[in-house]
Amino acid sequence: MEERRKIFAISGSTRQNSTNSNLLKAIADLYKNKIELNIFESLADLPQFNPDKTDDEIKAVDHFRKQINDADGVIICTPEYAHGVPGALKNAVDWCVSTNEFSHKPTALITASTDGRFGHEALLETLRTIEAANVNNLQLLIQFARTKINIENIITDEITLVAIKKLVNDLVDTIEKTTDNK
Repeated sequence: MEERRKIFAISGSTRQNSTNSNLLKAIADLYKNKIELNIFESLADLPQFNPDKTDDEIKAVDHFRKQINDADGVIICTPEYAHGVPGALKNAVDWCVSTNEFSHKPTALITASTDGRFGHEALLETLRTIEAANVNNLQLLIQFARTKINIENIITDEITLVAIKKLVNDLVDTIEKTTDNK
């Protein structure tokens, strides 16, 4: 039996039952035999980024960083807010800039929103800057996402389902190649 790869998933939405969280749950269900998807549910609990904080003050950040380090890859699934990256998600990523958790870590970006183009490009640029592995090829923009994923965590749009499957398969392939090169 193939080894299940560990994927750390971050929803850029802090809302209960958000479309982005539902999409991550749908991916977890679709790939339950191939990947172990750990969805981070404490995004709103991370303190505001401040490099002067002491270790005792940033236990939640240490936990967040450790989960990225322990994962074989990362999936970020986010909405777009006012043509930008949601503040809580940007804050989480900022905590990892100087500590390099994303550097060479296979990372997939899904922007699932009404439009999403501007936030997608902004976060994609940030992920490139912090050297997330293969992020240019591991990205997907799902516009009008609420019409494509239902509250039962099922991807109802066939084109979106095919695109999600390709993205996750490409992420697993990137992980395999990264692991083989170590």
